[in-house]
Amino acid sequence: MVNTYTQFYVHLVFSPKHRDALIKKEWKNDLEKYITGIVQNNGHKMLAVCCMPDHIHIFIGYNVNQLIPNLVENIKTSSNAWIKMNKLSRFKFEWQKGYGAFTYSQSQVNNVVNYILNQEEHHSKKSFREEYLEILKKNDVKYNDDYLFEFFDNVNQWE
Repeated sequence: MVNTYTQFYVHLVFSPKHRDALIKKEWKNDLEKYITGIVQNNGHKMLAVCCMPDHIHIFIGYNVNQLIPNLVENIKTSSNAWIKMNKLSRFKFEWQKGYGAFTYSQSQVNNVVNYILNQEEHHSKKSFREEYLEILKKNDVKYNDDYLFEFFDNVNQWE
């Protein structure tokens, strides 16, 4: 009997609508756990997740039986409803429409996991704009400035 074998690692990045810094330190761990449940219930393996006030990084062992846009939509829709149901944000919370999705090889997994888990330290030295543009360049992604996230410098990290 012949089997199909695949191995893909995908790094997802997206933000609240208008890049608002709405993710609060008091509930970021609960949001990360909730999103981990969504990812794993869809047959993917969570390798690392980190919420910052104005964006999120998710790194998964990707199950090819689900399209990435469907997974991202599921994560956004479900977590958005969860945030609203639990009244975690005193402001209207929505995820922005776009996202970044980048693939990595097995040899890069540990570096990407460490990079994601050390976001707070990383952002003490580099803005999200600098970080995201660097990811696009490293992955040789051609982009149009008009369709990038709205970037705001000096976003208050964990008020």
